[in-house]
Amino acid sequence: MDEKQRIKELREQIMYHNRKYFDENSPEISDYDYDMMLRELEDMERKHPELITPDSPTQHVGESIKREMGKKVRHDVPMLSLEDRFSQAEITDFVRKMQKDLAKPAFTVEHKIDGLSVALRYRNGRFVQGMTRGDGINYGEDVTANLKMIESIPMTLPNQLPYLEVRGEVYMDNDIFEAINARQEEMGGKTFANPRNCAAGTLRQLNPQVVAERKLSIFIFNLQAVEGAEFALHSEVLDWLGQQGFKVIPYVKCSSEDEVWEAICKIGETRGELSYGIDGAVVKIESLRDREMLGASSKVPRWAVAYKYPPEEKQTRVLHIEVNVGRTGRLTPLAILEPVRLAGTTVSRASLHNQDQINRLDIRIGDTVIVRKAAEIIPEIIEVVKDKRPDETLPFVIPDKCPVCGAPTVREANNDKEGANILCTNSSCPAQISRLITYFASREAMDIDGLGPAVVEALIKKDYIKDLSDIYYLKDHRDELISDAITGRPNSKKSDTSKSIDKLLAAIEKSKENDIDRLINGFGIRNVGRQTAIILRDNFDDMFSIANAGCDELQNLEGFGAISAQAVYEFFAKTETRYMLERLQKADVNMQSKASARSIGSRFQGSTFVLTGTLPTMTREEAAQLIQENGGRVTNSVSKKTAYVLAGDNAGSKLNKAQDLGVKIISEADLLKMLNFNS
Repeated sequence: MDEKQRIKELREQIMYHNRKYFDENSPEISDYDYDMMLRELEDMERKHPELITPDSPTQHVGESIKREMGKKVRHDVPMLSLEDRFSQAEITDFVRKMQKDLAKPAFTVEHKIDGLSVALRYRNGRFVQGMTRGDGINYGEDVTANLKMIESIPMTLPNQLPYLEVRGEVYMDNDIFEAINARQEEMGGKTFANPRNCAAGTLRQLNPQVVAERKLSIFIFNLQAVEGAEFALHSEVLDWLGQQGFKVIPYVKCSSEDEVWEAICKIGETRGELSYGIDGAVVKIESLRDREMLGASSKVPRWAVAYKYPPEEKQTRVLHIEVNVGRTGRLTPLAILEPVRLAGTTVSRASLHNQDQINRLDIRIGDTVIVRKAAEIIPEIIEVVKDKRPDETLPFVIPDKCPVCGAPTVREANNDKEGANILCTNSSCPAQISRLITYFASREAMDIDGLGPAVVEALIKKDYIKDLSDIYYLKDHRDELISDAITGRPNSKKSDTSKSIDKLLAAIEKSKENDIDRLINGFGIRNVGRQTAIILRDNFDDMFSIANAGCDELQNLEGFGAISAQAVYEFFAKTETRYMLERLQKADVNMQSKASARSIGSRFQGSTFVLTGTLPTMTREEAAQLIQENGGRVTNSVSKKTAYVLAGDNAGSKLNKAQDLGVKIISEADLLKMLNFNS
């Protein structure tokens, strides 16, 4: 791969992970791996400045790349990010550069809190406004109402200065996070991946009361602007802010490169013992006058850097290996670990993925292993400490019978590669049914609020549900569901249980109106995901047309592969599938393609669109609906048959491919003009 192609690939990967981290609060890689990618891109762009483009991730401060949820607020002072350092040598380079540029500089070293950055504004000593970082330069999102629910943010200050703006990091204590997740699990709700995601999601809640209940906190770490007071040193500012009632960031003052590195190391040694998460240490120049002289680039201040620790690793023991059965019948081995504190939470289990992974690492019950968190979220075993292995251990082999129903297992057909799956052959396996129904009710599928794992298990145990269609007949058993306290805690009041049952039944009723792509996705057909379901929705009038389609017809659909076509054909050919469809139809679940039904216009008839990037005023789903209403088709991949690529900000590889193929590229404004709308 040449360097130009590598730069393009890195930009696409970084933009993708920006969306996962900032917009969806669901990162897929560790901060360290992300930082390494960004560092590689920065190095390559320095080597090839002629290849730098305005939309490169290196040219943006970056938080969210989607439209803000609340009112936008202009930044008076930019909320810049920090340049990262990953080694002692890089920290030494920074300190020595400061010593070269400044006369006897002093430094502070602080915790880098793993949370959500905000700015707080005070007028005459009263808190008047708070905002997120947003794009870091121009605008943030107004979250004043939610910030007022955070107890560690003072509403009034003893010193009533005309104006004060400070910057801090909103976070959630680890113990509170674990209690919230435990409560979510108990009630059958969705759990949060880590404290940062929980804090970020909480701060963006529409109901401030939720913020109060989840007990967010904040550390203040910088003075952004002030009227009516003067300060010379950063530490002086922090001490004064503490006297005003703010919870300020812990810091250490240093005067040499050795002291700076020692402070960084001490923070790293104790980070696992903190009640909150940190993802690094921040080194800052003490003198505010020196900071002003050094200034900043478009992205980062020149007077501070962030040292990023490598992912935290801990040793623990494998107490047991249990095998779970997923919704598609896949058997997944899970290591039950001696609980260990890791990256802010207690880790007691880690997926082993498959037999090949077990064999590769040679993991055995009783082994001492090294554990870390992938993407700072998912515990994973990276190594076995062989010299601590007990003598009596034996290699672990996934059983040849399903641990739940006892049916024979098979290695996945036509898959002899490393990482092949082992499957339960019984489609009526209780574990498969439970997980399938849970997935069917999830946000990715039918989005039935309240039908989480615990409720599904209770419904199956009491024989209310045996397949997906039974969900839509639960309303016939309302009184029994209340009597059995299906959705309530033990000893719940009958009135509370009644309300939760009615809420669940209402959510089920609402889901009947979903378009058929959600229904298809909820069926959990192997090798068929949401995008494949959308292709089916866009090409057929109703569910029964899909069920009657031949394998060749399915395979000829644009964007459809042979494996997906065969999977869809085999699923709908089953007698039990036909029976389920009939029951769903009888229960008035929508079986018509709304994409087909709403194509009442013909302006885009015969034209295929691909959407990429973030649009100014519409979501991509809204734009797709508008196109479909006017006879157009929306697909996920660009080809010579594509008529238009609708591109917004941060468009990635699809835009590049469209340019290479000569496909016409349009903006949201162009689309609206084509429809004679006012843009």
